[in-house]
Amino acid sequence: MEMIKRPENMRMTLKTARELAGYTQASAAKAIGVSADTLLNYEKGKSYPDIPVLRKIEEVYKVRYSQLIFLPMDFG
Repeated sequence: MEMIKRPENMRMTLKTARELAGYTQASAAKAIGVSADTLLNYEKGKSYPDIPVLRKIEEVYKVRYSQLIFLPMDFG
């Protein structure tokens, strides 16, 4: 899998990663193999993807898990 070149220490939310990869929520959900509602819940921090889904997110968005930030929207 070819990763999009970003600074090694750059961290981003799942939504930002999706937008940088050029996906709408609906198209990303389809490519990852989850419903749009499930992806929305991941992006809002209401639920979290399991390992197989994380691997698919890495593949689709061309990012590494270590680059993603999983925080609920009301964090802080």
